[in-house]
Amino acid sequence: MATYKLHYFNLRGRGEVARLIFAAAGQQFDDIRYERAEWPSHNAEMPLGQIPVLEFNGVKLPQSLAIARFLAKQFQFAGKDNLEQAKVDAVADTVADLMAKYGPTYKEQMETKNQACIQKFLAEELPRHLTNLETLGQMYSDGGYFFVGNHLTWVDLFLYDLLETIRQHDDHILVKYSWLKHNHEEVEKQPKIAAYLKSRTQTPV
Repeated sequence: MATYKLHYFNLRGRGEVARLIFAAAGQQFDDIRYERAEWPSHNAEMPLGQIPVLEFNGVKLPQSLAIARFLAKQFQFAGKDNLEQAKVDAVADTVADLMAKYGPTYKEQMETKNQACIQKFLAEELPRHLTNLETLGQMYSDGGYFFVGNHLTWVDLFLYDLLETIRQHDDHILVKYSWLKHNHEEVEKQPKIAAYLKSRTQTPV
């Protein structure tokens, strides 16, 4: 029997998309969480000295998106054929573009306690990325509200989690993006996802 262990900090961050995929698949796994203070005594145990790391049957796999893509393929959330998988990857890369812009902004805001950088991001940077994602959703969803092929894939979960974090700054960011708003709602009401969200450990990020 396959065994899965996810090593990450006691927060959502870059480990949460893997947890969401496990939840959607109904797959049991060991959710190993480290507090920041204890992490230095464990980093030498990981291939690159960083987490998240997925341990699958004893093999350690680093990098959050590599982990997500592996789990998506394991549990049929990666797309049904090569073209669907390419569409999923296109959406994933577009979400990653948004994450790459948001991450440093969030870190700056936490370090300086200055909200101006977040407000600038929300006003100037975020709309471009949401427009791109709205475009891909309308192109690839086959008339539904999941990104590819009108069925749940891991990129729906990837974006859902990132937007949950960004929405802490402004809960109305999706008002002008009706497709993305419906997508967010569809993910949230999936029975296994809804159950997970209700029971998961609550952390600020």
